[in-house]
Amino acid sequence: MTVISVPTDFNVEDLYVDLRSMVGHALFLKCEGFNFAGSIKLKAATEMVAAAEWSGLLKPGSILVESSSGNLGVALSIIAASKGYGFVCVTDARCNLSARRFMEAMGGQVHIIAEPAASGGLLGARIAHVQALCASDDRYIWLNQYTNADNWRAHYRTTAPTIARHFPRLDVLFIGAGTTGTLMGCARYFRELHRQVKIVAVDSVGSVTFGGEPGRRMIPGLGTSVRPALLDESFVDDVIRVEEADTVRACHRLARRGFLFGGSTGTVVSGAQEWLARQSDPDLTAVAIAPDLGERYLDTIYQTNWLHALYGEEVLSPDAPDTLAADLRSA
Repeated sequence: MTVISVPTDFNVEDLYVDLRSMVGHALFLKCEGFNFAGSIKLKAATEMVAAAEWSGLLKPGSILVESSSGNLGVALSIIAASKGYGFVCVTDARCNLSARRFMEAMGGQVHIIAEPAASGGLLGARIAHVQALCASDDRYIWLNQYTNADNWRAHYRTTAPTIARHFPRLDVLFIGAGTTGTLMGCARYFRELHRQVKIVAVDSVGSVTFGGEPGRRMIPGLGTSVRPALLDESFVDDVIRVEEADTVRACHRLARRGFLFGGSTGTVVSGAQEWLARQSDPDLTAVAIAPDLGERYLDTIYQTNWLHALYGEEVLSPDAPDTLAADLRSA
């Protein structure tokens, strides 16, 4: 029996889904969404808050404020509620309605930014709003997930060692790139372990994280319109960019097998499948990190009208360019 007194005390760390039958390679999906925040972001949020408390930055009466597309905001809202802090999430229209309602249920406030900045897009505008709040009142404390080293340290301490322990002969690790906290923490750990593990970053088409022109991105989670300050590309062996339509197909393919995952997970799975399909070695052992579950995407990725309006009525048809869609008919 497990008994806890605070929500951060519960997190399922050792659950993997075997995707070999789906992708044709030994790919194991590390499920990070089985906690009270529903995503891997609970780890970074917990680490950043603990460090801020230890340093004296956070104290009674503080109000946490953070720019988030949803998952980190949810995680911080839970921690703020459990510790008695105020919380403000600065987001934009891409944030799922269920995530907004979740944060409000925890007693947090949600500020939605509608107009992108001339430089930096919506993310740049969100950050500017956070900075304005902090300048207006010294009770506001911005942990800044985009530059905070405790973001990656959380995964250096927890996520990566767990993977290394369960997969001593791991060949490749697929990690979605958002703030790049998970990516950098895991990559640094395996580099220092001197384990020959190839680190493959999975990004969204339209993101500027690894260069390129910014483009429309409607699925929150991975990708950025401002290059993450945490990113050190010397730790990354390869990068896969995934179209959002392929993210959708991956999510639906998993759902047809009874696994309801979120958009970030769909992106990572699609990227991993694409990368593995190019390899000549059939005996590679791979792990992909699944950052989130799918309940918060029921009104978007799993809603037909939303999909058709953004990606066309053929997005899930057998004639779609990705093999994931065809597999829907045979699942």
